[in-house]
Order: sequence, then C-alpha cells, then structure tokens
Amino acid sequence: MRAVKICFSIIFLAMLASNVRLISHWNESRGVYDDICYLRQAHLFQRFGWHGLDTSLAREDDGYLAGKLRSIDFPNWNDPTGVPCHTQTADGSKRVMTPPPGTGFVLSLFPEGFQVVPLYALANVAIAGFALYALWLARQPGALALAATFGAISIYFMINPTKASYSMAPTMVVCALAGLLTARLYADESRRHLLMVAAVGIVLGLSASFRIANVLLAAGYFMYFGLFFLVRRSGANFLQGLSFGLAFLLGILPVLTANMVNSGNPLVSAYGGQDTAPPRLDLAVLRAYLADVQFPLIVIVCAWTTLLWHFAKQSGVKRLALLVAGNLALNLAFFATHPVFTQYYIIPIAMLSLWTLLFAVILTPGQTQLDHAPGSDGPRLSEMATADAK
Repeated sequence: MRAVKICFSIIFLAMLASNVRLISHWNESRGVYDDICYLRQAHLFQRFGWHGLDTSLAREDDGYLAGKLRSIDFPNWNDPTGVPCHTQTADGSKRVMTPPPGTGFVLSLFPEGFQVVPLYALANVAIAGFALYALWLARQPGALALAATFGAISIYFMINPTKASYSMAPTMVVCALAGLLTARLYADESRRHLLMVAAVGIVLGLSASFRIANVLLAAGYFMYFGLFFLVRRSGANFLQGLSFGLAFLLGILPVLTANMVNSGNPLVSAYGGQDTAPPRLDLAVLRAYLADVQFPLIVIVCAWTTLLWHFAKQSGVKRLALLVAGNLALNLAFFATHPVFTQYYIIPIAMLSLWTLLFAVILTPGQTQLDHAPGSDGPRLSEMATADAK
C-alpha cells in the first residue's frame, strides 16, 4: 500500500503543478461581471481597511470600477444605474454591492493586479493537501481506492468548475475542512465535545462570507441538532446544538455586519431580482441540472450515503450518514426550486458531503466495511482485500 500511496502522491502533485501553471496565465479581466465586484470589494478593503465593508457607489471617487468596466467593454460603464451586481437600497439612498465580503477580503490580501492567481494557487495547494492527507491516512485497500479516486477528482475540480466564480476557490477549501471536522466529530466518539462542534459551526458560518448561498451548507446541521434534541432530550444534546448555533453566528458575523452597513438591517442582504425570487419548479432549470456534471455527483453522494448508513457498525457513523442525507436534501430542495441555474451551484454541498463521507470511511477502519452479502456469514470484503494485500 505504501507504493500505491507514493504513486498517487506523485499524481496529485503533478495535477497540482499543472493547475498552477494553467492558473498563472489567467487574466483578471475576463468579462465576468461578478469578478469585477469581488475585485472592487478587495480594492475597498485595501483603501479603507474594515471600513471597506461599505460598498456604496458614492465612495467610487478614484475611477476604479469605471476602469474595470471599460476593460471588459461594458456598455454605459459610466452609468451608475446600470453597474452590474449593485442594487439600490430599499430607501433609495445609495447603490451597494450584492456579494458578501469574504471573497473580496481574501483577494485584498494580495497586491492589486495580481490577486486572482495567488488566490487560486493557494486554494489548489490546500485541496491537494487535504487529498494527500486522506490518501496517507487510509489504512485499508478500499479506503485507499476511495481516497485516490476522490483526491484526483477534487484537484481537477479546482479548475473546472471552480474557475466559474472567484467565490468558489475559498468555498472548496472550506468544504474540505468542514468535511474533515464533521467526520472527526462523529467517526470518533472520544472527540465529540463542544469545541469540535463549535469548530464545525464557525467554519460553516464563515463559508457564507464567500457565497451567501453557502449558508445552506449548515441547514442540515441545524435540522439534525434540533431533531436529535427532540428525540433525546438531554443537557448534553442541548449544549451541542447551542454550541453549534453560537459558533455559526460568530462565523457569519462578517455577513451580518456588511448587511447592516449597506442595507441598514443585518438580516437583509443587498441581493435582488431573480436571486430573491420565491421558490418555484422550473423544468428548464431541472433539465439543466440533469444534463450537467452536478447530477452524477449527487447520485454518487446519495449512493455512498445510503451504503454508509446501511453497513456502518458505529452509531456515530450512522448519525453522520443521516446528517449528510438531511443536509443534501435541504440544499437540493432549494436549488431545484431556485429559478437560476449555474454549473457550480450544487458543487459546494456535493463536495462537503463527499469530503465528509470520505473521511468517515478513512477514520473508521473496519466499522464501515461492506459484508460479502447482507446477512451472510461469509468473510467481509475488507478482510478478503487485506488478505490479498498481504
């Protein structure tokens, strides 16, 4: 197995090098409107520090936004009413940006004009690191095969579809980290303490700072902790749910602060139009998802979650499978009824689920293995594979 790990480590690093080489040639002015807004947020942070949370167009006194719009040949670049991803506040007093501040903040950590390349390069390095960690943590052939396969896929995804939006680069890293923390929380009974629960909560809360839709990544967790407390009412279960909720609130604080600064209400974002349209089923949107790579990913998540729940011996792993299933169901229900399709909307919940399932299998060797047949007295596949490896 060591030879296999070394071989796939070389493959992962080769893929990482290829990704970084490709990223190094990217142009920040590629004609995508959201890109300009993320870069403007970064520019505001670099100019005004934390006061850059105020994204009012009235602060556009240095021509930065106009210059970016002209670089992509945007029509009417000097018309404030037509600036992309900016909306007018309810009282009509100002026009502000719609995206949350997290992506702009991480971009602001790099020098202006060279922000996207280092952001994506570091995100790729982080994902490759998670993939290598899972690979070398695997102790059985089946888990090793899963880690090798998913590791390669996760690194590939850091180019496509992650390149579609700057917000996806940090989101993918957060999904991997949250997946690892969640798996450790439930795969190892000795680790289920309030600090670990809080760590998951704050990571998922911070994810909403990169994409506001990432708030849905925590929906299943809230449902799980709430239902688990109702089924088993105890002080420990109540404290776990409370710890998660308070940590999530702390993590999402930058979004609430930005909402307060820009719209005057921490619970009201600057989004409008189709993004805030009421839920409805749209056959065109459903067909688009069915024809996209996101659909087979969801099928894989569903199948893997079902198998994990069915064959897991450890109660914590079974509960983890229920948590993943509930979170996936809530996210799919939202995006299936959201009247907008993109090639990356479902990727965050898919990657969060897959990282969680992968680390659950790796961290519980012998606890999540499939039997030769349900109810059979024959040897387990894991035992057979181990014997063959020897």
